[in-house]
Amino acid sequence: MPGRIFVGALLLFVAVFGAALFWFQTYAYYERVTGLGSIAVSGREIPVRDYQGIDATSSGLKLRGCFTADPAAFDGLPRAEAAEPLTPPFWFDCFPTDRLAHDLQAGTATAYLAATEEFDGIDRIVAVYPDGRAFQWRQLNERFAN
Repeated sequence: MPGRIFVGALLLFVAVFGAALFWFQTYAYYERVTGLGSIAVSGREIPVRDYQGIDATSSGLKLRGCFTADPAAFDGLPRAEAAEPLTPPFWFDCFPTDRLAHDLQAGTATAYLAATEEFDGIDRIVAVYPDGRAFQWRQLNERFAN
């Protein structure tokens, strides 16, 4: 009988620990960000509409944002050469990582370097489609590429 109690307690602990670990990885540190009227891109304030985003203080890489902007507002800004959107948590569904990565490679979306070294070794990227759909994220720069 004591062996069954031990195994039952161990299984209960593993289930509770697994659920807590999942929650901390996918929900705990993220905060929703809405209502931004503009974003800074290479020192220029770009007006945006319908901003939906997430961010966290626990990591510089957790920023994701979806919004609408005038593509002409990005004229003359530096392009991001190695833009690779990072996957957000599954519940943040306005950020189409795979589609965006494909469109950046195909040239149907353009990536701009919004900020270099926003955090140590982390740059902020903004990708814009010709129809005004736009997305932002942070990614590791060449300092930590390998």
